[in-house]
Amino acid sequence: MQTTPSTFHRRVEPLPWHARPAALVWRRECALTGVFFLLLAAALLGPAVAQSAHYHAFADQRSWGWLPHAMDVLSNLPFALWGMAGVWVLLRAVREGAVSAAAAAMAGIFFGGLWVTAAVSAAYHLQPGDAGLAWDRGGMVLAFAGVLGLAAIRAVSTRAGMALASAVLVLGPLSVYAWSLTGNMLPWAVLQGGGMLLIVGFACLRPAQAGELPVRWALLIAIYTLAKLLELGDHAVYEWTGQLVSGHSLKHMVAAFAAWPVVTALLAARESKAESSAPSRNRAGPSLRRAARRTTTETRSQA
Repeated sequence: MQTTPSTFHRRVEPLPWHARPAALVWRRECALTGVFFLLLAAALLGPAVAQSAHYHAFADQRSWGWLPHAMDVLSNLPFALWGMAGVWVLLRAVREGAVSAAAAAMAGIFFGGLWVTAAVSAAYHLQPGDAGLAWDRGGMVLAFAGVLGLAAIRAVSTRAGMALASAVLVLGPLSVYAWSLTGNMLPWAVLQGGGMLLIVGFACLRPAQAGELPVRWALLIAIYTLAKLLELGDHAVYEWTGQLVSGHSLKHMVAAFAAWPVVTALLAARESKAESSAPSRNRAGPSLRRAARRTTTETRSQA
């Protein structure tokens, strides 16, 4: 006769890491903390890096009437336009309950950062100099914090995303201030480069919170990379285009499109929310119609 094995003899297999959400989140939070402190150590202890003496000598020096450096100034307009489009879509997504409070806060910081970037970058390019550049970089910190927070929320945890964004909001302005005092731009370079490396790492991970915004991080990374290449090739692009447009002007236009993956993610979240709520409305529809028919029949019988 075959007997059922007792509890004592039954072997209990441990769950794999990906089946234990709490353990997975804890492990990723610890890894993120370690990487963060490594980047912080590199920014504080690494060799000083001086900014190029010709940094403000942009290729396109043309003025349009009273507007100096016109193309470098006006090419910041896409930042403001994408910021407006993003806030409009975000407000609709929040109203429909299609996005979590934490992700909405990060997206709001990101789109607000695009507005600030449009204003301070345009002001800087009117009269390029170190003082204006400090404000320009300070405005970019907001966008960095928002996009890093969004990436960490989906790949690690809500707690990690909020903590990382808060750290960037504090350390970003400090890195700009340190550069303005000492001329050492290493902390700012680590903030930019290290932030993008973190996003690349987050993009390679399976989402820990699949319900968060499905941003196409590969597209955002590609847009940022192209913008950086255009910035580095400012003078070369100006010559290649027959002095029609410079690499720095194109860099502004391309970098603004980093909002595109975030906006499309919000639209996808709204569509998913609408589809998930549609079956419940369809199920409620027949019952409401049956109740209405019963009420009508009872009213007629009483008459």
